[in-house]
Order: sequence, then C-alpha cells, then structure tokens
Amino acid sequence: MLIESACIPLPSEVTMPLAGWMLVKNAGLPALSGNLLAGFYGALGNVLGSLLAYAVGMWGGRPLIERYGRYILISKHDLDLADRWFARYGEPAVFFSRLLPVIRTFIAFPAGVARMNVVKFTIYTFVGSLPWSAGLSYAGYLAGEHWEEIRAVMRPFDIPIILIVLVLAGIFVYRKVKSQG
Repeated sequence: MLIESACIPLPSEVTMPLAGWMLVKNAGLPALSGNLLAGFYGALGNVLGSLLAYAVGMWGGRPLIERYGRYILISKHDLDLADRWFARYGEPAVFFSRLLPVIRTFIAFPAGVARMNVVKFTIYTFVGSLPWSAGLSYAGYLAGEHWEEIRAVMRPFDIPIILIVLVLAGIFVYRKVKSQG
C-alpha cells in the first residue's frame, strides 16, 4: 500500500487480497480479526505512501507543473482550475477517492500542491483507506486457495482491458493536444 500510494504502480488489488488470505491461513488468525488487521496495516501503509506523494506535491509540485506541465498536457489554466476545485472539494475528494481504483493512487499529489491541511489529509486518507484495504483483504480470504482458477478465468480479459485503456488514453491525449492548438 505504501508503494502504491507513493504513485508507484503496484496495485493494491494484487497485494491486499494476498495479505488477507495469508494472515488468516498462515498466521492462524480468525477471519474477522485477520482481515481487520490487514486493513489497518494497509491503511497505515496508504497514509505513509500518500504523505510521500503529498510532500512532493507541496514542496515541488506547482513549480514543476508550471515548468514542465505542457509535456504531460497540463496547462497553467488546468492547474488553476484544479486549485479552485481542490479548495472547494478537497477533503471529501481525499476521502472518497480512497475507495476508487486509480484515482486513489494519485490524489495525494494534488492535495500537496493545494497545501491541504496535512492533519486532515492524514485522517481522511486513513479513514477512506481502511474499508478499501479491509475489503480487499476479505476478498482474498474468500478467494482462498482458488487463486489459480480465478486467474484462469480472468486471463482472457487482460489484453482487451489493456487495449481499452490505451485507446481511452489516446483519445484523451488527442483531444487535449487538439484543444491546445
């Protein structure tokens, strides 16, 4: 969770279910306490990783984006809009984003750029991450020893999902470049 929340692509959807299954199976913990413990440590890791991304956003984010944002298709106008949006919706955004894949990984950086109160950021991050982490842990516990069967069922979807993501990213980049002239 620390790695994912520091914006390094190691999805919690992989690590947390395995942690839940291993805690209950190997540590001999009861299902409820094992999954709550995994959820707690997952949320703690999420906070630590998010604080790293928050710090990068706070101490270098805005100047870096103003200088190099055009290379990742972010204009000063986009940054100003994001600042206003984050000032208005930042706290609920941090909380609810922790329940959404992908967005959860990257919300800490704009929170740092917007200089959200770090104590509130930490609390919303922990409280929002706890149900996600515990839920994934519980899913791993339920899947148990059927990992290979699940993987076999899901494997045919790997390439179509990757292609859909690439096409959507291409459309986004095309529209963004076209709108900037």
